[in-house]
Amino acid sequence: MENEIHKDMSAGRWFTLSLAEQLGNVGSEVGRATKWLNKDQDNLMRRCLDRAFELLDLTISDARWQNHRQKELKIAREILTDTFYGTREYGDTPEKMEKYFYEFALEARSEK
Repeated sequence: MENEIHKDMSAGRWFTLSLAEQLGNVGSEVGRATKWLNKDQDNLMRRCLDRAFELLDLTISDARWQNHRQKELKIAREILTDTFYGTREYGDTPEKMEKYFYEFALEARSEK
């Protein structure tokens, strides 16, 4: 990866987490991005989104999800991109994306 923000994660730790844990972590960054967007702090928002996309890309590259899940993950990435950087053609808002990923964090917590 060009800009490895999460070096320890890409070194292997990320690939030991469940899908819910992975997407819950993506959701943490999406939540931060939403907070900074609502405070008109574009630079901070973009930094959070950079981290979210990096984690999502790691999830997409995880060999365990190289089945039907990979397609779903790529669609989630496309919708996330459209929501923050596009025309919102899918009708989503940053808050809806935060809620979507938050559900995975709740699932990950219940796995423990």
